Amino acid sequence: MTEMTQNEFRALHDKMRHGSGAAGSVPHGADAEAGRRCDPGAGGCSGALLEGPPDACMRESADSEPPGARPQGPEVEGGPAHVCQQGAGVPGGARARPRRTGGKGIFKMNSSWKTTKLLGLLMLANILIYVVVEVSRSYGQGRDMYRRGKLTPKKFWKTPEVSLAFWNRMQDRLDDIYYLPLANGSEPPPDFQGIPRWLNRTSPCQPDSRVTTEIEDFKSLPQRFQDFLLYMGCRSYPLITDAPNVCSEPPYLLLAVKSIAAHFDRRQAIRESWGRAGILDGRRIVTVFLLGSMAATDHFPNLSDMVKHESALYGDVLQWDYRDSFFNLTLKEVLFLEWFGTHCASAKYVFKGDDDVFVNTQHILAYLGNVSKTQDLFVGDVIANAGPHRTKHLKYYIPESVFRGIYPPYAGGGGYLYSGNLGLRLRTISRLVTLYPIDDVYTGMCLKRLGLVPEKHMGFKTFDIEEKHRENPCAYKSLILVHPRSPQDMIKIWSWINDPKAECYIAPTTKGAVRRNKIK
Repeated sequence: MTEMTQNEFRALHDKMRHGSGAAGSVPHGADAEAGRRCDPGAGGCSGALLEGPPDACMRESADSEPPGARPQGPEVEGGPAHVCQQGAGVPGGARARPRRTGGKGIFKMNSSWKTTKLLGLLMLANILIYVVVEVSRSYGQGRDMYRRGKLTPKKFWKTPEVSLAFWNRMQDRLDDIYYLPLANGSEPPPDFQGIPRWLNRTSPCQPDSRVTTEIEDFKSLPQRFQDFLLYMGCRSYPLITDAPNVCSEPPYLLLAVKSIAAHFDRRQAIRESWGRAGILDGRRIVTVFLLGSMAATDHFPNLSDMVKHESALYGDVLQWDYRDSFFNLTLKEVLFLEWFGTHCASAKYVFKGDDDVFVNTQHILAYLGNVSKTQDLFVGDVIANAGPHRTKHLKYYIPESVFRGIYPPYAGGGGYLYSGNLGLRLRTISRLVTLYPIDDVYTGMCLKRLGLVPEKHMGFKTFDIEEKHRENPCAYKSLILVHPRSPQDMIKIWSWINDPKAECYIAPTTKGAVRRNKIK
């Protein structure tokens, strides 16, 4: 390719600008060669290509410039100020490609920057994926091994940290293994015996030492918690004192009273008052007292002979061979339900309560005679939106390492009333709910598992009545239960409400809206 002088280039440029030559004609020789060039000193490619490939201007401009000949300015640093434009001499009006200003170095820099940007985006995506996977894995830690290929039912204890509390983990295992029939709308058969040994050991029961490592603060827990947790997998204990004839005829109302061996005076007061067995208002009522064994470690005297004599005399004592304690009231609950399902399943209704309450048995019968719901009935003094106490000195203290979550609605353990058919359902479902150290909360958990909510009845006063009404006989006429009351109080109140001379009425007051119960 021949070199063109600056004067020759300008002459050719002027000729093209003034329209010399026919439109569409193609120069030959030196002119043709010059037509394929751009003057690198004239501010870039500013003419029209007459022939040659579209990028001829760009190639010539980049390859033929001597070093330092390219002008500095926006055309070089910031991008092209001019491009090869369509000219009259370009056949078919073809447009030349824009000039790649800055040479090959710019393209290498752009390519490197794009690669770096792509790598950065990939790294960011990997980091986000890692974070999501780690969060999901840590949330499900301790449960994944039980949930592979299983439909997990909805939990009633709603907490994002179930795996951190021992009770919740144990219940998770039961749910994943055995709760599937219930999740599908049915129940296990009544003879369901599928509870694993580590959750339902038979007597003699040995302590489960694994809990000492599964609960990080086990050694710092109060002794009563350590004892409960070591034996919470034990549910089967021998019945050492039975009442085989108490339900020989199906009762209308079964009164099941939680007691301990030393409380003979309370049991006797109940037998002589509201728990008197027999026919009342034409309906059969029977009473049983639920006892465990008094352990020597708790410094109780040996009362076993007294209990045997009492049982022989009245035939209403059920005693199992387990340590009777506050935390074992839940065990007493499930043992009673098993006995009920085997020996007294025909009872139409069941009242279950403590031995320090007064119960207006006549009012229970009146209420049941008018109740419209006879199936799945469960009434009491219902407590809702409650949770565990975290203060150590309280009676109902529960450590965070044992349970986390909110309690389902439950009836206060002083006493509650339910239908016999529901008692059988509670018996079945209790096998699928891990023992909890508070018995009334545990019963609420079982109801929740059945999809039921206990009904609040204003006649249950598990937190007593106002002091000014406690000596008013008429205050007890419309109540079902009052807690607490001594053995002397039980006999006294029972005589009040059964006095044929006593008539209660509403005394008029100046305020008009205040009800006053008085004896005429």
